[in-house]
Amino acid sequence: MDIVLYGASGMIGSRILKELLARGHRVLAVVRDPSRVAATPGVRAIRGDMTNATEVAKNLEGADAVISAYSPGPENADSLSSAIEALLHGAQRAAVPRVLIVGGAASLFVAPGKTLLESGHLPREWEAIATAHTRTLEMLRESETAADLEWTYFSPAAFIQPGERTGKFRLGKDELVTDAQGQSRISAEDYAVALVDELENPKHIRQRFTIGY
Repeated sequence: MDIVLYGASGMIGSRILKELLARGHRVLAVVRDPSRVAATPGVRAIRGDMTNATEVAKNLEGADAVISAYSPGPENADSLSSAIEALLHGAQRAAVPRVLIVGGAASLFVAPGKTLLESGHLPREWEAIATAHTRTLEMLRESETAADLEWTYFSPAAFIQPGERTGKFRLGKDELVTDAQGQSRISAEDYAVALVDELENPKHIRQRFTIGY
């Protein structure tokens, strides 16, 4: 497939890029600094802005799907929802219905009626971006534009970091996935495996799902 990947040079995005290429997909990597994407067969890196719907539509011409691993950083957390909204409008204009979004874990439930964000266990420095991700998921569920698209929002485990590609993990829907010790974690490599699995064999259209060991 021809895939447009935003945020391809980040911690999660770079693992998604590697997984896509390993499975034979062709990727247009849209990043702030194209020099951070290694020259590899199957990928073309360009500088781009996901907050510009017109530019997004142009980049998506001829694509089969778009993946957002976009992260504005804690200092610009409030821009996340508007960036995703621009992505949706761009996808709609380009007639690319399949949109996969690297989401956040804070909106996952850790107890009946209580999300991770509401639990009080998040470090203070994560609260702004966690709140932004929560609002973005709400926007997706309510947006008329999103209703016309085959979007999927993929929440990681509470802790995601570089690690091993095992291919062994558990998937969930709206509740935090934890192991026998009560820990919620996933490697960025295994997260990428599950995301590309969803791309190739969609099972969560207009839904959120999550992952953990």
